[in-house]
Amino acid sequence: MRICSLLPSATETVYALGLGDQLAGVSHECDVPPDALRKPRVLRTTLERSHRSSADIDAAVRRTLSRGEPLFALDEEALRRAQPDLIITQELCDVCAIGAPDVIRLARALATPPRILSLHPHTLEEVLGDIRAIGEAIGCVGEAERLIARSRQRLARVRALVAGAPRPAVFCLEWLQPPMAAGHWVPEMVACAGGREILGRSAERSRYVTWEEVAAGAPEVLVVMPCGVSPECARRELALWANQPWWSRLPAVRSGRVHLVDGSAYFNRPGPRLIDGIELLAGLLHPGLQLLESRHLRVQ
Repeated sequence: MRICSLLPSATETVYALGLGDQLAGVSHECDVPPDALRKPRVLRTTLERSHRSSADIDAAVRRTLSRGEPLFALDEEALRRAQPDLIITQELCDVCAIGAPDVIRLARALATPPRILSLHPHTLEEVLGDIRAIGEAIGCVGEAERLIARSRQRLARVRALVAGAPRPAVFCLEWLQPPMAAGHWVPEMVACAGGREILGRSAERSRYVTWEEVAAGAPEVLVVMPCGVSPECARRELALWANQPWWSRLPAVRSGRVHLVDGSAYFNRPGPRLIDGIELLAGLLHPGLQLLESRHLRVQ
C-alpha cells in the first residue's frame, strides 16, 4: 500500500505501527521519526513562519483567512507521483492542517482516486480510536490494538500514581499572543496527570482568553505549550513578559512553577506521544514522581 499522510500525528502513528516504509508522501510538518524528514513533501504551508513572533503569525493567519485564501497547498504533481492508495487528512482544525474537502477534490482528479481517511479527534479516547482507524485502513489492526493497549496501561499507571494527591490549578497556554487556552484533549491530559485545568474546556476547541481571566483563575502551575512555535522562540517571547504587572501576580510565577514544553511533540498533535505528554505533566504537577521531568524548560 502507498500512503500519503497530511498530518504529523498520523505519520507518527503509521511509523509506530511499523509501516513507515509505505509512506509515499507526507506534510511539511512531519518530522517524527527522523526518517519522516526524508519522505517526499506533498503538502506545504502558504505562510512563512520562521523567526516570527506568535503575534505576527496570528496576524498573518487572520489576514490570509479574511482574504479567503488557503493556509495550505497540496503539491498536485508530487501527489500524482506518490500514487497513493490512501490519504490521511483531518477535519479538526483549519489553521493546523489542510481540510478534508480540499483533499477530496484534488484526490478525485488523480488517475486512480485513493481512499480518504479523515480524522477529527477531540478526546483521548477518540485519539486512541483514530489509531485503530489507521490500523484498519493500512491492514495492521493487531499492532494498532497492541499500541492502544500499551497506551492504556501507561495511562492507568499515571492515574494510580497521582490518585489521592492534591490537584493543583493548572493553565495550559497553547498560544502566546493573543493568549489561548488549550482545549480538546489537553484538559483531559491535565486531569489524568493529577491537575485541574482552569480555563481549557475538554472536548471543545481551544479558545482565546485574556490575562485578566488567567489571573482570576489563580493558576498554581502554568504550562506553556505553543502550537507550531518552537520552545526556543517561545522562551524569547516569554522573557518579554517578565516586567508586566499581570505576570508577577500569577501564583505560578511567584512560586516558580512556569514550565515551557514542546507543544508539538507532546500536546498539540493527537498521536501516540500524547501519553508521553501525560507522563511529563504528572512529573511537573507532582515533582516527586519525576516522570519525564527532564523534557521541559523551567521559566525563571
